[in-house]
Amino acid sequence: MLLVVLLAPLITGLIRKMKARLLRRQGPPLLQPYRDLSRLLHKEVVLAENASWLFRAAPYLIFATTWVAAALVPTFARGLLFSWTADLIALVALLGSARFLLALAGMDIGTSFGGIGSSREVMIASLAEPAMIMIIFSLALLAGTTQLSGIAQYMVSPDVGLRVTLGLALVSLIMVGIAENARIPVDNPATHLELTMVHEAMILEYSGRHLALIELAASLKLLVYLSLIVCVFLPWGIAPAAGAGIDFAIGAAAFAAKLTVACFGLAIFETAIAKMRVFRVPTFLGAALMLGLLGALLLFVSRGL
Repeated sequence: MLLVVLLAPLITGLIRKMKARLLRRQGPPLLQPYRDLSRLLHKEVVLAENASWLFRAAPYLIFATTWVAAALVPTFARGLLFSWTADLIALVALLGSARFLLALAGMDIGTSFGGIGSSREVMIASLAEPAMIMIIFSLALLAGTTQLSGIAQYMVSPDVGLRVTLGLALVSLIMVGIAENARIPVDNPATHLELTMVHEAMILEYSGRHLALIELAASLKLLVYLSLIVCVFLPWGIAPAAGAGIDFAIGAAAFAAKLTVACFGLAIFETAIAKMRVFRVPTFLGAALMLGLLGALLLFVSRGL
């Protein structure tokens, strides 16, 4: 749990640095997210007069649920302390709870920006969650379990081979991860344009430690999806449940290398593509849903696919 909460801001800083270098700019330092979080933690919290208890409690609940979700994903080893709770369905439920709380907090003050951001967030979730369920359904049919350590163990076995279903599930998961983390082309995390922003619109009224917790939760959510992709579809190098110290060291090095490659790929993708219109987001997520559904249907047509 300490590993993911310490690593999440570094992932955000690494992506920002890579995007800046691709644009031939120096960019912010890698440790800038840590400095931003420290600065926010030392600032005073400013609350609106009509803020309810939900607005005050939401940042802590959002951070807690996202932190637990990030800690459940096997990072460098299988069979960790809480691996028996690392179920894909539980993971989706935790992330859905955090999204629900964030949407409620965005509407609590009653500002127009908060309402717009919450409505867009719910619109994205209404298509992203069914796509995620279809991905889980496909993986569960193949591996015979929804437990992440079991799926990772199945993926490194020689029985997997090349499957069309896994390719479709991977593409669908990447599309869902981009939408869930408000990345380009769905949203641009580097701007604050009121006509396009989704995540930023819901947190405009937050400040101080509340804003720090929400920003850290957003970094943790990005780490969740990156870890999920490398754990399920690239599980090579992950340490076994009863491994020795050298196995854990190899697993940690492999995890760091895979995360670096994933961050570089995301930076290239966001640099090379433009942001789409908000009204085209349902089409984008609808394609992810159809890919997940097609992957699940192929398992019923032929077990070899």
